[in-house]
Amino acid sequence: MVVGVLRVSLHLEAAQSLKEKRSTVKRLIARCRNRYPVSAAEVGDQDLWRSALLGFVMVSSSEALIAAQLSRIEDEIEASGLAEIVSVDVEFIHF
Repeated sequence: MVVGVLRVSLHLEAAQSLKEKRSTVKRLIARCRNRYPVSAAEVGDQDLWRSALLGFVMVSSSEALIAAQLSRIEDEIEASGLAEIVSVDVEFIHF
């Protein structure tokens, strides 16, 4: 069993308040959850209105499958135009 963890740090230039930021983050998370078999949540920077830290997790028997899906999630976030990706961290845990 392999667990893949993706942490994406985002910059939300258009957000003018925490309410706008949370709306954008909810849309991004919902979009990724609907299109990919992952669990997702905002895992940091909750009180900063122009940045967000999102976490995505996927479990599979294949690291290659997880890596491909997590890469597609990065592409999905970038293509959405809702936020700019500042940094990405991927980790695989083998059991």
